Amino acid sequence: MKTKKNNLSILFSFCLIVLSFSCRNNTKEIAENKENKNISIQKITPKKNISSEFKKYWYSGTAEVSSYQLSQARYGEMREGKAVLIYVTEPFLADKQVKADKNHPDNIPILKLNATKKYHTGIYPYSIMTSSFYSVHDNKHATKISFSAQEWCGHVYAQLNNKAEDFKITSHSYFENEADQNFTISKETLENELWNKLRIDPSSLPIGNINIIPSLEFIRLSHKELKAYKAIATQKKEGKYNHYSIYYPEAERTLTIKYTNHFPYTIEGWQETFTSGYGNHKKELTTSAKRIKTINSPYWSKNGNKDLYLRDSLGL
Repeated sequence: MKTKKNNLSILFSFCLIVLSFSCRNNTKEIAENKENKNISIQKITPKKNISSEFKKYWYSGTAEVSSYQLSQARYGEMREGKAVLIYVTEPFLADKQVKADKNHPDNIPILKLNATKKYHTGIYPYSIMTSSFYSVHDNKHATKISFSAQEWCGHVYAQLNNKAEDFKITSHSYFENEADQNFTISKETLENELWNKLRIDPSSLPIGNINIIPSLEFIRLSHKELKAYKAIATQKKEGKYNHYSIYYPEAERTLTIKYTNHFPYTIEGWQETFTSGYGNHKKELTTSAKRIKTINSPYWSKNGNKDLYLRDSLGL
C-alpha cells in the first residue's frame, strides 16, 4: 500500500514537471510568435524606390542647413529669434536606435531632421531642439523622436522609440506633475515625422480626417497629454509653393508648412496658431518662421574659428 502511494506521488510530481515545462514553452512560443509577427509586419511593408534625383542630392556627403527668422508665441507674447532645420541622411541601428558607426546589412537608411529654436522670454533664453529619424523608404513610422528644451527654470527631455507594438515614451521634467515618466501609446501618425516625409515625397502626406500625435515640442511646452488627437489635414497649391495644414479641433491649434512644389521640396517657412499664455495673458497667437538662407555643407567638419563666416551667411 505504501509502495502504491509512493508511485502515485512520483507520477503526480512528474506530471507537474511536464505541465510546468509545457506552460513555460507555450509562454515562450507566444512571445516569440508575437515578436515574429511584429517583425513580419515590418518586413512585408513595401519599400518605396529611391530616385536618382534623391540620391544625388541627399547622398552627396553634405547636410542641408536652412536658417529662419522666427517669431515665437510664448507666455501670451511674441518673441523674436532664429530657427534652423538641419536635414541629413545617415545609417541607423535598428536595435540600439542610434547612428551606426559601421556599415551593416541591417542598418536603416534614414533622413534625420534636427530642428532648433533660440529665443528670449524677458531676461532668460530658450533653447529647443527636436530630432526626428525617418526611413528614406517612407514605409513606416519614425524610428525615433527626441526633444529637449532648456531655459533658466530648468530643462525638459522626452524621447519616443519605435521598437515594439506600441510607441515607447520616456520623459523627464522639472515640473512635479510631469517629473519622470515611462509609458507606451498606440501607434498613430506622428506630426514630427511629417517634416521628414514631406522632404521625401509630399504626395504621400496624409490628407483628411486622421489621428495625429502632435509634436513633442507642443506637448511638452503646453503641458498637454501625449496622445493622438483628432485632426484634419489639407494640402493646397499656390503658385510654386504648396501649403500643408493640420488643424487640431480639441487642442485648438493649426500648423501650416509652406514648401516649394518641386524637388527638393525646400521648406520656406511655417505658421502655428494656438492659445498662448496663462490667466490674463492667455490669447490666441501665431508663431511664424520665414527662410533666410539654405546651404549644403558638411557642417560637422566646419568647427574652426575660420568657419564662423558661415553663420554670418546664414544670418545667425
